[in-house]
Amino acid sequence: MKTILAKLRLYWPLTKSLQTGLLLSTGLAGFMSARSPFAPWFDFAGLAVSLFLAITGSTIINMWYDRDIDAVMNRTHHRPLADGRIKPAEAFRLGLVLSTLGVGLALTMSPLYGLIVFAGLFFDVLVYTLWLKRRTSWSIVWGGISGAMPILAGRAFAIGRMDGIGLLLALAVLFWIPTHILTFAMLYSDEYKLAKIPTFPSAYGLQFTRLTIAVSSVLAALAILVAAVLIGMQSGSLRLLVVLSTGLMFLATVTIFRPSEKVNFGLFKYASVFMLSAMLLLSI
Repeated sequence: MKTILAKLRLYWPLTKSLQTGLLLSTGLAGFMSARSPFAPWFDFAGLAVSLFLAITGSTIINMWYDRDIDAVMNRTHHRPLADGRIKPAEAFRLGLVLSTLGVGLALTMSPLYGLIVFAGLFFDVLVYTLWLKRRTSWSIVWGGISGAMPILAGRAFAIGRMDGIGLLLALAVLFWIPTHILTFAMLYSDEYKLAKIPTFPSAYGLQFTRLTIAVSSVLAALAILVAAVLIGMQSGSLRLLVVLSTGLMFLATVTIFRPSEKVNFGLFKYASVFMLSAMLLLSI
């Protein structure tokens, strides 16, 4: 038992649990936006397990491929692949097995759902990480598309097709993701340069990067609000979502006219709280 727990503690950082948890919450919210409160437990459980496996598997493969980058960055050099505590071949096999299980389970649940889950993995691993991340700062667009797939998949699984609401929810996540990625790109610009990873700050400067974060944050808030109205969210929850969205748009505006590292990081933290809160409101 101690050996198993030690192994789990060693491998757990490979899952990026906070990121995985947030993406998983979007998938569950997409499902519950159409099924709540009458969701068969086996559908909900199958969705949760398949998404967790697929997201975790793709994350581990990404960390396997990026271990050389992680090793030269102070923020990531302590990760178990970067510092040699886990053998690359073991991590790759684990990521491949988890991804295969996740997509395979999703396909047995629904061909459309499985296809969307596979698309998320494809865009994340092959397009974003292996092809574009080391070549262009615009790789974040494809990273955002992959991050938007769980909520689209959850909604599609619930209703048996893709609809406008699902696409709006996916756009909300797509526009939210630059707030996360570009904030880190500004905070750790020197480390990304050392790792030879092209970023918006290095390619276009800090002002354009802040403007991109602000615009994408506003678009994320608007997309969530429109989707909530179309879903028929109850007035109390909708008012709360309006307040949260207004806060996000206000902070986004402040980053343009009164930029500072503190304000930028405040927007980053608030955006994560906003997205998680929005997913909870969509679920209920």
